[in-house]
Amino acid sequence: MPDVQSLASDFLNQLKKRKIEGSQATAKQTAEVLRSVISQQRVPHTNQAGALIDAVRAVGEQLIAANPVELAVGNIVRRVLHIIREEHLSLATDAIAGLGISAESDDEDDVDRDDHPVLSAAAVAAAARSTLRPPSLQTLLEDVPNSAAIPHASSSGGESEGKSRSADKGSRGRKLKHDVIEAVNDLIQDIATCHEQIAEQAVEHIHHNEVILTLGSSRTVLEFLCAAKEKKRSFRVFVAEGAPRYKGHLLAKDLAARGLQTTVITDSAVFAMISRVNMVIVGAHAVMANGGVIAPVGLNMVALAAQRHAVPFVVLAGSHKLCPLYPHDPEVSLNELRSPSELLDFGEFSDCMDSPSGAGSLHVVNPTFDYVDPKLVSLFITDTGGHNPSYMYRLIADYYSADDLVVKGGTIAGS
Repeated sequence: MPDVQSLASDFLNQLKKRKIEGSQATAKQTAEVLRSVISQQRVPHTNQAGALIDAVRAVGEQLIAANPVELAVGNIVRRVLHIIREEHLSLATDAIAGLGISAESDDEDDVDRDDHPVLSAAAVAAAARSTLRPPSLQTLLEDVPNSAAIPHASSSGGESEGKSRSADKGSRGRKLKHDVIEAVNDLIQDIATCHEQIAEQAVEHIHHNEVILTLGSSRTVLEFLCAAKEKKRSFRVFVAEGAPRYKGHLLAKDLAARGLQTTVITDSAVFAMISRVNMVIVGAHAVMANGGVIAPVGLNMVALAAQRHAVPFVVLAGSHKLCPLYPHDPEVSLNELRSPSELLDFGEFSDCMDSPSGAGSLHVVNPTFDYVDPKLVSLFITDTGGHNPSYMYRLIADYYSADDLVVKGGTIAGS
């Protein structure tokens, strides 16, 4: 494995200089850096999970601070922390189940099973998982055993079991590290294949002779539309150019090259054309815990036009874009201003910009993102399926632990 310090430093510099574009590339590199951190972290005999969590948190705080607007970095850091907690819990439940089985076999003739019932590994795991999730109807319906029913070893065998447990601590630490790395590898694979998994659902949402509208450029949208074309769906696509970066021109070129009927329109023509559209399909920069969308600038205008004409507004987003934060948190940075050169030529307006502040001064505002209210979104399509905006908070709760949310200063809280 490469040196962790040099690998993390290179990634930090790329984040600070904004050399990495796209949430997928950022999320994948973040997971690879954290995998290297875990691989080279020495696990002590006690508190193995705590050592891994501290190491990941220390590097993760630096990565988040390097580019707070790129929410995918914080998402992956919290996903890895959640993986460590889950794998540690899984090993703990296996150990408890093993102790219960051994206690039953040793005291089979002397202990009444009705007084000390032995829990299965599945039952213990269900009880442990319930402590990591917020309460919901699903958890209320699950058969969770009482913690008091977990069998305890007899005092006569306590000394021998204590010795065996201490002997197994080192092996359990290595097992935890190995399982965490395997889970992070699966996470990296999911990030790399999220476009294909989302595109597989295209045939369920796009039908013959429909008119689709999108804005700007998104690889997820490109693969989604092309997958529908491969399934013999015949439809037209309107692409709003997405000023001021005009990424829509690139998407229109790729769609036309793959044989789709494509029409490029200006952003100002969206409201005039929306009445002819059957569905709006767009990508996202991030999906917040309340179902709100951080998207390229201009998409809020499209969402408002779609609502006015009762046109479904569908958002495509991989699971690495699901963020456990809320947009109303004042400590979370959700936008940044880009260079004014994307809007106007500096040479033509240099006299206005150089004038003293006050009379006649020119200010150029070029935001990167828009915020789309969850009320404007009809459906989210992720690599796990389609979901309503009201369900996103439950989906996000399955990916993150409550102990790993962002607190003041951009650091990650938790123990």
